[in-house]
Amino acid sequence: MSPLRNEQRTTYDAIVIGSGITGGWAAKELTEKGLRTLVVERGRHVEHGKDYVTEWLQPWEFKHRGRGDKQLYEHEYPIQSKNYAFGEATKHFFVNDLEHPYVSDAEQEFRWIRGYHLGGRSLLWGRACWRWSDLDFEANLRDGHGVDWPIRYADIAPWYSHVERFVGVAGEKLGLPHLPDGDFLPPWEINCAERHVKERLERAMPGRRMTITRVANLTRALNGRGPCQARNQCARGCSFGAYFSSLSATLPAARKTGRLTVVTDAIVERILYDEKTNRVTGVRVIDARTKQEREYRARIVVLAASALESARLLLNSKSTRFPNGLANSSGEVGHNLMDHLSKAGARAEVPGLEDEYMYGRRPTGTYIPRFRNIGTKQDPGVSFVRGYGIQAGASRSGWQRGASTPGIGAELKHRLRQPGGWDMSLQR
Repeated sequence: MSPLRNEQRTTYDAIVIGSGITGGWAAKELTEKGLRTLVVERGRHVEHGKDYVTEWLQPWEFKHRGRGDKQLYEHEYPIQSKNYAFGEATKHFFVNDLEHPYVSDAEQEFRWIRGYHLGGRSLLWGRACWRWSDLDFEANLRDGHGVDWPIRYADIAPWYSHVERFVGVAGEKLGLPHLPDGDFLPPWEINCAERHVKERLERAMPGRRMTITRVANLTRALNGRGPCQARNQCARGCSFGAYFSSLSATLPAARKTGRLTVVTDAIVERILYDEKTNRVTGVRVIDARTKQEREYRARIVVLAASALESARLLLNSKSTRFPNGLANSSGEVGHNLMDHLSKAGARAEVPGLEDEYMYGRRPTGTYIPRFRNIGTKQDPGVSFVRGYGIQAGASRSGWQRGASTPGIGAELKHRLRQPGGWDMSLQR
């Protein structure tokens, strides 16, 4: 999957813009159906395994022991550094905010997390995998917010299964209609503190459930990818291919067909449209290194950039037929953007269990599925429509607590060799 040279072919059966999760899947499906497919990625080339340059480094091998240069972050990565996966070991997978600035309303700040490289944010995602149910697909119709979905769960369920069988989603079946079960690998185990909280939660609040998060980290080998080693360093990249990404799964599958071409450092400037045939015919790109323009043609163009980049490309692709941007007759492209809301929650100490411990660094936590407004009527006393799930997890504090613990010398070192108490956090 080396960068495409100018002298190579410029006409394909299909072009896919973007190499993240959606772009990787499009490339796999198209090539396996017999189409010669070009994947266009604006960022640099990244080779699976070889270019995970910090994967095997220990904290003491980093200049700042993994803590990073806070002044650098504030100056050059003020947005990206807010992401949970950003750090000294992963900042090379995030854009520099000084080099890629944007403006948002001060009263409605939007954190645009970006990674410009082959594989995109499939290297950085949280890997939680949930199915929507008819409770979700019918929500707009039920409460009158938004436009009714043209499909229902029965329409998409077979495709969920198709994806899950290839991705490898570890999870527990619950039999909840509002959180449909899938084609799962064996689930990760909950630890003793989580089991303690789960038992009391479900006994005290009938109808509430706590389960392990359904996650795209393999609990056993699948399709040539190795099982997760429970290192919890997924954002550095995983040579085992144990978590699902474009680089570990879909692009290699597409490459095996012999019909895949990948070009990197190619920024799509616009999508080409033929007004005579009323069809999209290809893309115009700018070489990120030479700044030269070139065009690629295809019968099918799949726009699989991020939400904002996809909107930018549509708005930039103006013509007489589409003076406000391609496929923007409604004028709604680029509007109605909503950020992901989270971080309301609680923390607590779980007393006892001091003779118990957890082994490895499990790549996921626990989850409390939605429990509000799941019937045909809104719950009494609840002032909002719809509902939310809660992400949770418990662990024993380790040696890192020494950063805020009084002490010095041998006594402190000895104390930090012993695990601290159990803590539980919950957030939605």
